[in-house]
Amino acid sequence: MPSSIAADAYVVSELTKVYQPGGIRANEGISLNIKAGEIFGLFGPNGAGKTTLVKQMAGLIKPNSGDIRLLGHDVVASPHLVPHFVSYYGQKILALRAHKVREVLLHTAVLRGLPVSEACKVVAELLEWFELTSIADRIMLRLSGGQQRQTALLASLAGPRPVLILDEPTNELDPAVRRRVWEYLWARNQEQGTTIILVTHNVLEAEQVVERVAIVDGGLLVAIGTPGQLKAEVDASVRVEVRLRPTTDTACEQLLASLPGSVRLREGLYRVTAPRERADDLFRTVVGQVGIEALDDFRLVTPSMEDVYLRYTGTSGSANPREEVVS
Repeated sequence: MPSSIAADAYVVSELTKVYQPGGIRANEGISLNIKAGEIFGLFGPNGAGKTTLVKQMAGLIKPNSGDIRLLGHDVVASPHLVPHFVSYYGQKILALRAHKVREVLLHTAVLRGLPVSEACKVVAELLEWFELTSIADRIMLRLSGGQQRQTALLASLAGPRPVLILDEPTNELDPAVRRRVWEYLWARNQEQGTTIILVTHNVLEAEQVVERVAIVDGGLLVAIGTPGQLKAEVDASVRVEVRLRPTTDTACEQLLASLPGSVRLREGLYRVTAPRERADDLFRTVVGQVGIEALDDFRLVTPSMEDVYLRYTGTSGSANPREEVVS
């Protein structure tokens, strides 16, 4: 397995970034290591400091204090070395948008050192894997937003780099494309030993590929470990999902909202987390007081990475727009 390689791709020590004016601490004293060859997930709510952290790791912004080592190289002192080892995909699409899709990918692969013949082969494989051959000769600016993001993502995958940093790689992509992204990243990691760092809100999908996870909230590293280790920390709790019928009156919603550990995901949909020993009481409360006739669905769910996310951040990690936490 690639993740068995002992060396570290990244070692981050006591990293702090303060934005001026205002003195906003985007990151504060973050320390973590990422093993060479592993798929590492970085989770956290909006504004948690995830993008700031990976931009520092990519040498795009400089920390106020702390140390970043990339395969033994000092990123803070020598940020110009990072592009030789890292391909970074950000949330903004800036370069080469006036070119055709095939040209964007080909130029990127050649700039990363591939001979033209090899670059053409890599581009053809990427276009086929992601089923984008039909738009390969269209200008990027004339594509839909989702197609532009796909093209930018594929550009980050073109060319040989031992490390990929991908910030929200599946944002704005439909479910079928998201699945292809996860399958490709898994295959690349397994076949080439590529270190992959994923920043994502889609914790349920990412859970299928990540080997270790760090959760950042308020600029702080609040949890780190394998999915199994982190799930074990919430194993003493159960998660109950309750969906009310559309005709249910507001009193039922008010009752559900008042339960300890209740989160309103949207109108009529609630998630309640409770200690395992309270599961029976919770069931009786919902069925007895809300009433079985008011329930469209009611289920007990085993712990997932989303439960871990909820525990440490208090917000939902779901990328499903229907399941955004209502503040």
